[in-house]
Amino acid sequence: DVQLQASGGGLVQPGGSLRLSCAASGFTFDDYSIGWFRQAPGKEREGVSCISSSDGSTYYADSVKGRFTISSDNAKNTEYLQMNSLKPEDTAVYYCAVAFGPCPEGVGSKYEYDYWGQGTLVTVSS
Repeated sequence: DVQLQASGGGLVQPGGSLRLSCAASGFTFDDYSIGWFRQAPGKEREGVSCISSSDGSTYYADSVKGRFTISSDNAKNTEYLQMNSLKPEDTAVYYCAVAFGPCPEGVGSKYEYDYWGQGTLVTVSS
């Protein structure tokens, strides 16, 4: 069965950095994509970034472009989200998800992803 495990969250000060990890297992598809989403209390889950396994294409939400970087370590079946210059507005539970096929029109919506991890909490505060 497909399993995703997000980790690496924690408490950081504004301007700080974190690297989130998403360990994927349980599937052998060659063509898939990994998306990162986040959800703050009382808000909808929003797409943050996506990376396609087929060609390595990456996509970012405007709110994080230039600050976050998504990457893959194929040998470890792990995807990363490097988060720099963090702001209090970045505080949320961050989830990784799998979509079969390339990234759906950028990051895409939450309805376009097939499997989800439990998420990891990122808190940005002084």
